[in-house]
Amino acid sequence: MSRTTLRLAALCTVAAGAGLVALAQAFCGDYYLSILDFVGIAAVLAVSLNVTNGFTGLFSLGHPAFMAIGGYVTALLVLPPGRKEMFLPDLPAWLASAEWSFAPALAAGGLAAVLAACLVGLPVLRLKGHYLAVATMGFLIIVQVLIVNLDWLTRGPLGLNGLAPLTDLWWVYAVLVVTLYVAYALKFSSLGRAMLAVREDELAARCLGIPAARARILALAVGAFFAGVSGGLWAHLITAITPGSFSLLMAFTIVAMVVIGGSGSVTGSLLAAVGISLFTEALKPVEESLELYGLAEIVMALGLIVCLVLRPRGLFGSEEPRLLARLFENSAP
Repeated sequence: MSRTTLRLAALCTVAAGAGLVALAQAFCGDYYLSILDFVGIAAVLAVSLNVTNGFTGLFSLGHPAFMAIGGYVTALLVLPPGRKEMFLPDLPAWLASAEWSFAPALAAGGLAAVLAACLVGLPVLRLKGHYLAVATMGFLIIVQVLIVNLDWLTRGPLGLNGLAPLTDLWWVYAVLVVTLYVAYALKFSSLGRAMLAVREDELAARCLGIPAARARILALAVGAFFAGVSGGLWAHLITAITPGSFSLLMAFTIVAMVVIGGSGSVTGSLLAAVGISLFTEALKPVEESLELYGLAEIVMALGLIVCLVLRPRGLFGSEEPRLLARLFENSAP
């Protein structure tokens, strides 16, 4: 299949997805639309974490921290000055008077998460394995504590509520498409191959002249950007944001999606995120009827254990569908 045909097929797929979004917006109720929104945000989080964890072999538990940073930055920039004066009277004048539209505020939230990733990544990415996992978990706890204590900026444990319901399925779909494109294009580029080489054998990659530290920082920054954007989408979907929303349980859930789908497989993390999100939502009525709350997390943990025992590389390993590989390999620098 020629390169032009592959590109045309990809554009048709994106257009078909947009058509499905239009149908869902027209015929689905608010409840089902919210489920689709949460599934899409989970897919963005899983794919972006796979860029960090899957491409370079890092084991980061700090994704919810980047999500929190992006969510709060987006909410503060979008919140009208009148509500800021009511909730946050001690804000600096430039921030108190700011009222951005949603798109640039999302981008600013993503960039704030990138800045945090670069600051924490320089010292933390010198660690490996479980040491890195503990360090990124510590970063998540630090971010939560700062959000609670900086009450002049974040309203402390009360959080920010009454946010405008700006997130809809179109926003989620657009961000998901961009995330997938960046992830696929990065994986099949020369930089992506360098990241995968660092993951497989760092010493051999260094001997070939690959800057391992730079590859890891870039992978962490790319993942943090989309996590920050997801935080903004999430905050304006539920119209509230609190420090307790971004927990270690959320970090475990996102990591489980990446591991089950396949560390390094963009397609695998996408499908695992969709499947796990829909499965946990379907279990909620069972939890309520049995009064056994947390059943979804128990089942997911058991599924993760089974996957690690029977298929340690995940359902897809590091592989992608052949047509996608050909499309992005042809366009990769």
